Amino acid sequence: MAAAVYSIYIDRQNAGTDDFLTSNVKCVAVDTADYTFSAAHQDLADVPAGARVATSGNLASKTVSGGVYDAADFTFTGVSGDQFEALIYYIDTAVEATSTLICYDDGISATTPDGGNINVTINASNGIMKIPA
Repeated sequence: MAAAVYSIYIDRQNAGTDDFLTSNVKCVAVDTADYTFSAAHQDLADVPAGARVATSGNLASKTVSGGVYDAADFTFTGVSGDQFEALIYYIDTAVEATSTLICYDDGISATTPDGGNINVTINASNGIMKIPA
């Protein structure tokens, strides 16, 4: 599937209520044995806590250009737990029920944590996601 944008994010972005560039955007590593993507999911509360393996800090150097949403590479620190096969990017409001899901990316290699850090390199040409004009 690679990157799929959640419908709620597009709706809120079009309404001007969620802004990728000015919001606190984070990424959560997800075990797909415990979470199944649905474009209808809206917020972090829709992702079971048991499916969340690791959460990043706020993403840095965010840009939007030509429909490509990008940010600096980042690191999940001290990761242990289940293998993860997908990443979910979301706007963090510090409240799960209002933290809007942005996109889901299962185009990554399955990763088994060993207690160490896991570096995430964002695709140089496709960024985090691309929304066609």
